[in-house]
Amino acid sequence: MRYNAKSKDYSLNDDRDEMQIAFRSFVYELIFFSFEDIMKFEDIMKFDFNKSIFENKQKTNMPFLVAHRGVNGANVPCNTILAYKAAVDQGADVVEIDVTKSKDGEYFVFHPGMEPVFLKCGKFIPDMTAEEVSKSPLLNLDEVKTHYRVPLLKDVLLFLKDKVYINVDKFWMDVKGISEIIRQCGVEKQVIVKTPTENEYFEQVEKYAPDMMFMPLTRHIDDVTEIFKKHNVRYIGVEALFDNLADEVASPEYIKKMHENGFLVWGNSIVYNEADVISAGLTDDISLEKGGEFGWGKLADLGFDFIQTDWLLAAKTYLQNRK
Repeated sequence: MRYNAKSKDYSLNDDRDEMQIAFRSFVYELIFFSFEDIMKFEDIMKFDFNKSIFENKQKTNMPFLVAHRGVNGANVPCNTILAYKAAVDQGADVVEIDVTKSKDGEYFVFHPGMEPVFLKCGKFIPDMTAEEVSKSPLLNLDEVKTHYRVPLLKDVLLFLKDKVYINVDKFWMDVKGISEIIRQCGVEKQVIVKTPTENEYFEQVEKYAPDMMFMPLTRHIDDVTEIFKKHNVRYIGVEALFDNLADEVASPEYIKKMHENGFLVWGNSIVYNEADVISAGLTDDISLEKGGEFGWGKLADLGFDFIQTDWLLAAKTYLQNRK
């Protein structure tokens, strides 16, 4: 770079000066890269779905937080795309979706049997055509009709593609058909599919979804892990249901052994029926009433790799800030 005495200015005289300017411009772009852009970049790069869920789990010292039916309330019904958008925006690691099917074979995201609560249309979706379902308004928290409709399974999967892990509940309703939709949408590396522990479901998973992450639902004891040594499925662990902390699947020793064998354990803090206890009282309710250390914190301390909650942001805030 040469100094011009008359103009009291510098002028470029070789390629190195151009390189220096380009470098400075690059540095300035990094310095002034907006916080919003950084957050978007972090969200996009939250998980690499080409890696195993075990590798992605190692990125965090917290359990994966699962948004049960998304984040819903007020005028936003559960299991809608807006409920799932809210869950993604609030930092869910996993979202849970329920699947049902119309009588003419279209797959929808809706909890089977809850039509009298969320639709009040006098019918159940398996007895309705897809057109009827698409025209039926969902109700808000005050049981007032909204403009929201029951979303198609494919629309929900496409919305969630490359964003978060997807827990497909009621998968056992139609293992073959749901697996086909999952593949059509290209989310087979993101989904975690579940079934009860009946052998007929294991055989269907082995036949139609052997490459998809699979977690059977087990209660009190683990009577399935040994079975899966004989099945060609992508077994990653269990969803543990327990009503007593003395149950095998709730013990730190059991969870530690599962980790040593390369498996994960899923716990729940949700309460969908007070008569059916699935986490021995380590619930969202007790966490909100007495403090996170009575529910979410205890599940984390026991070693659970997933916590499914209806209070995503509260659970996340507590777990991030706990000492």
